[in-house]
Amino acid sequence: MPLPDPAQSHPIELPDGSLYPGTVLLNQVVNNPQIEIGDYTYASDFDPPKDWGRRLAPYLFPFSQERLIIGKFCQIAQGVRFITASANHSQAGLTCYPFPVFSLETRAGYQCDLRDTVIGHDVWLGYGSMVLPGARIGHGSIIGAGAVVRGEIPPYAVVTGNPGTVVRHRFSPDVITRLLDLKWWDWPHEAIKHAEAALLSGDLEQLAALSPS
Repeated sequence: MPLPDPAQSHPIELPDGSLYPGTVLLNQVVNNPQIEIGDYTYASDFDPPKDWGRRLAPYLFPFSQERLIIGKFCQIAQGVRFITASANHSQAGLTCYPFPVFSLETRAGYQCDLRDTVIGHDVWLGYGSMVLPGARIGHGSIIGAGAVVRGEIPPYAVVTGNPGTVVRHRFSPDVITRLLDLKWWDWPHEAIKHAEAALLSGDLEQLAALSPS
């Protein structure tokens, strides 16, 4: 089975030969220096926006000081939102009202939360899930539909609920360690293509045998 062309915006072809507009390879359609997205990561939306970056991360303003970093091969479902650090209000005073943001003279340097939000490789973010400021989600994790995630999520965890809770890990600790060592998402395109059967069938030994290193 072929990999999608990483330089193509819309990777899904319909039976009539047209390209499905509701799924995009994100790094081909998001042009925002504050958002870093790895190859093959896609997002889907039943109401495709003109600005995918704004749809996914609505609080990442031009004057924001944080970044949103998303790894390779991530799968982002309808309704996922990244609530980045600029959404936070200072709690140091007697009110949380952000008076300084309404003036160009006082806005600079006002931001109280500078944490980046970091999503690892091969993460599946389910329908309507929400990732809060400063969250760090480990490689291979699954974020369940409607989950609200904060803090650090370990690799290959399954998270559900609000607040998001790790309910289990996808694999045993030794398998997780081997997968993290193999880093298949960093392999060359052709090596990943040859490894698709092993990846989809869960054959770790075959995957290891196909490692280019």
